[in-house]
Amino acid sequence: MQNPLKFLRGGSIALLSGVLIAGALVWTSPTAAAASVEKNVSVASKAFILEEATIAEMQQAMEEGNLTSKKLVQMYLDRIKTYDDKGMNLNAVLTLNPDALKIAEQLDRERQEKGPRSPLHGIPILVKDNFDTSDMPTTAGCLCLKDSVPAEDAHQIAKLKEAGAIVLGKTNLHEFAFGITTSSSLGGQTLNPYDLTRYPGGSSGGTGAAIAANFAAAGLGTDTGGSIRIPSTFNSLVGIRPTIGLTSRDGIIPLALTQDVGGPMARTVADAALLLDATAGYDPDDVATAYSIGETPASYTDFLQIDGLKGARIGVAVELFGSKPEEMAVTDVVYKAVDELKALGAETVPVPIPNLSEIMSYPSLSSYEFKFQLNDYLHELGPSAPYDSLSAIIESGQFDKKQEESMKTRNARESLNTEEYKDIVLKRTKVTREALLKVMADNHLDAIVYPSTTQTAAVIGQEQNAGGNNRLSPFSGFPAITVPAGFTPVGLPVGIEFLGRAFDEETLIKLAYSYEQGTHHRKAPQLTP
Repeated sequence: MQNPLKFLRGGSIALLSGVLIAGALVWTSPTAAAASVEKNVSVASKAFILEEATIAEMQQAMEEGNLTSKKLVQMYLDRIKTYDDKGMNLNAVLTLNPDALKIAEQLDRERQEKGPRSPLHGIPILVKDNFDTSDMPTTAGCLCLKDSVPAEDAHQIAKLKEAGAIVLGKTNLHEFAFGITTSSSLGGQTLNPYDLTRYPGGSSGGTGAAIAANFAAAGLGTDTGGSIRIPSTFNSLVGIRPTIGLTSRDGIIPLALTQDVGGPMARTVADAALLLDATAGYDPDDVATAYSIGETPASYTDFLQIDGLKGARIGVAVELFGSKPEEMAVTDVVYKAVDELKALGAETVPVPIPNLSEIMSYPSLSSYEFKFQLNDYLHELGPSAPYDSLSAIIESGQFDKKQEESMKTRNARESLNTEEYKDIVLKRTKVTREALLKVMADNHLDAIVYPSTTQTAAVIGQEQNAGGNNRLSPFSGFPAITVPAGFTPVGLPVGIEFLGRAFDEETLIKLAYSYEQGTHHRKAPQLTP
């Protein structure tokens, strides 16, 4: 079957061969499509509405002449000015691309002359400010790097640009990706657009809040222990943590390369799949991506199947459901989500995760690797680097003082050549992978599901606890996707996470898309209409 979202240079969308359904172009035969034209003409002729628009809808509007990339960029800039710079002041966006409108104008001309490069041609994307951008500062949210402009784009950023996407700007993050509340010395505290008194999650909370509030079509985040999936959950988004090695980490300010990945954050599964298409693949500067060769489909959008849950067998990790009073609101929503999976055709099987207590006893490697890998990153910046080491940054005082103790603790680590570190790297990975593969094989599972977080977004100033469910993916290196599962009685978003085998993102996308289309749980924040 031809991929409905694949564009060729010199070509255009064959609108008579595709019908826009639920935010994705669904391929049909010309005869069937022709029969659908009259029925769908009212949809096609509607004026473009920015809020909650999908990438497919943006492309359709541009192909019909009802929208240009330049106009689209300006509409997003206006929203950022209204909701991020004034009024509620979400503090989600750190830097805007000063050339965004000019780039959009160039891409509009290219569309007219040659056709679109890809489904992302002319589409504005916001990226977490730990991805290197050669035309904007890359800061990790720290004052110490406020003027640091790398010489080259991160590999994923370069691939986005090659696809014709516009990097509209850089988003705030928990400084150096240390935590899950998204506060930084450069950007301050980012707010949750669903409740301005609460955290947006982190560390990719700026991307989460911005995409939820419709500041761009979609975004990129990074995830070391949960930093894509936690803010995606708290902002009613889809977030994909890819298999380690599917997407390059080159040009991302590291937290712990053993666990670090970059991936999509979007309002729909279809949009997340499009970003994954654009950013996945081999990079000679990240040897881990060599494992991805032969492991990627022609397009992840081929797996956007509405009936994808029919006949699927899904394990429910009941031990990962919270039971404390403060966790029950989330637990109730996710148990309803499990019922919805069954109603949509899946067979759900309660499963225990072997050696779960041992797996959860292991720490994240961010406290071990950060110093050494950050120093390597600073050295690679060359003579233009504002500081050459974590020690120099600490001495400068140009960082979030709330993180001083954590930074000093990391800086005090003298070597990674210790038995403790080697045991974590080798044994933790082995135990986690074997446990997950065994439970999936023994129960013939397509995926395992559980609450993305066990608690909701906390009130700013109070402790934020998301639970440890997010550890299974980074400890194993296996992929996970979180999808909106609904809201608590007080209106806070809840997510359900699907975990799969290495390089089996297509199965997760199929299951998540079917669930999304069968439930439509995402709702835009009322505070940013």
